[in-house]
Order: sequence, then structure tokens, then C-alpha cells
Amino acid sequence: MLALSRKKNEAIIINNNIEVTILEVKGEQVKIGISAPREVSVYRKEVYLQIQEANKEATDSTGMEALKNLLG
Repeated sequence: MLALSRKKNEAIIINNNIEVTILEVKGEQVKIGISAPREVSVYRKEVYLQIQEANKEATDSTGMEALKNLLG
């Protein structure tokens, strides 16, 4: 993991097309802005993990139903 220090209104560039800017710092909370191409998905980690879990559950249950239907 790369750890960088940034101040308000400073930014980092990722892969030449994603810019992460520090918008505000209040105590322990940091507000960031992310500029990325439309085809790049950007999620908060907790939301991403929920999506992954929901996809896994959907795949598992759909796969079991298809197997049951196949076997009769």
C-alpha cells in the first residue's frame, strides 16, 4: 500500500485518468472528490463488499435451482 500525505485542495493522479482530490478536512473526517471516466466504477468499500456478497448469493441460489431442475 502506498501512503501519501495531502492537504486540502491537493490531489493525486491514478493511471493517468483518475484524480483524487482532498476537498475538506474536519477533525477525523476527510472529504474527497474523485474524477474518473464513466466506465470506471467507484464505490465505498462497504458498498462494494455488499454488492459482491449479493452477487455471490444470487449465483449460488441460481446455480442450485438450475441443478435441481436439471436433475429432475
